[in-house]
Amino acid sequence: MSSHALEGLHVLDVTQVMAGPFCAMVLADLGADVIKVEPPAGDSTRQMPGAVGSDSPSFNAVNRGKRSIVLDLKTEAGRAALIRLARSTDILIENYRPGVMDALGLGYEALSRENPRLIYASISGYGQTGPDRDKGGFDLIAQGVSGIMSITGEPGGAPVKAGIPLTDLGAGLFALVGILAAVAHRHRTGAGQHVDTSLVDAGVALSVWEATEYFAGMGVPQALGSAHRLIAPYQAIRCRDGYITLGAANERLFRRLCEVLEHPEWAALPEFLDSNARLRNRQTLTDRIEAITTGETCAHWLARFEANDIPCGPINDYARVFADRQVVAREMVVETNHPTLGKLRTLGSPIKLSATPALVGRAAPRLGEHTVEVLRQAGFNDIEIDQLRRRGG
Repeated sequence: MSSHALEGLHVLDVTQVMAGPFCAMVLADLGADVIKVEPPAGDSTRQMPGAVGSDSPSFNAVNRGKRSIVLDLKTEAGRAALIRLARSTDILIENYRPGVMDALGLGYEALSRENPRLIYASISGYGQTGPDRDKGGFDLIAQGVSGIMSITGEPGGAPVKAGIPLTDLGAGLFALVGILAAVAHRHRTGAGQHVDTSLVDAGVALSVWEATEYFAGMGVPQALGSAHRLIAPYQAIRCRDGYITLGAANERLFRRLCEVLEHPEWAALPEFLDSNARLRNRQTLTDRIEAITTGETCAHWLARFEANDIPCGPINDYARVFADRQVVAREMVVETNHPTLGKLRTLGSPIKLSATPALVGRAAPRLGEHTVEVLRQAGFNDIEIDQLRRRGG
């Protein structure tokens, strides 16, 4: 029996920056052998702030547990080497603009002829089809195109993007789901397939409540700050010394909240009588709650609400997040030892598997660290490896 869930799967990670590397890293965390194929200058994240030589904390954050080889896909030798590697791999992930890999002779159609079992995943800005397929993809742009920026921030304020690269990470996760679905399909049929997703697709797909509001004829969704568009009260609430989150999301919890705030009569008022009424009168309800909560500290109200099983929580900065006892207990912060960068703290895996735990304590590779090793494993002899290097491969 394998000791890790995806042990035995071989992956070629022909991606850079965020969405593709993140997708491939999760596969590596779950036990796949992931070979990161880098150009001679390396993935551009290697030169982000904090870099020492060709290593950086940013690169390590989305490339741990992989092996790195250098192939110049602009050269015939480099392309030939990738084709040879693809013949014996299970999964290839790429995030070039649509058409680039085809022009290099490395697209899905070409490589699937070499290896019909190949699962070939493409992550792009807009997808492999449609009138905008040729546009470049960046998280900021995709957040705007997909509507996320129009509903983020305070009402009437300037457009704001989500603080995390939501469409980058979302596209990486959707690609991951597609890859694992394709692995299951191949297990039944023996055939590989092309997985296609994009940053814009991911942004739209994640807009679940916003689509619900619009499709139900409730108008075009607008920015609501921290408030929920279908539930109230469910938002950040001001206290004497800051804000906390409060989620009295059903009738039982709302009645309990009214009792804790010493205003049980609110639950019987027409403007707060049910969820629809509270949603229509959200601002009035918020004003009444904050008129009370601003009289005491965040710690006071967190203790009161928690004692009465009302969902609530602090609004942590990241210094507090990574010191939080629950985050620490769940091993969401792990340490790795890197030969250049030294001891690094990095994020743990949110996927907790009882029999095949994730591998998260391995540092990211140095540029080209495993080129010779990987090529030898693929059947290249020393003469071929030397020729590949001399030809710029």
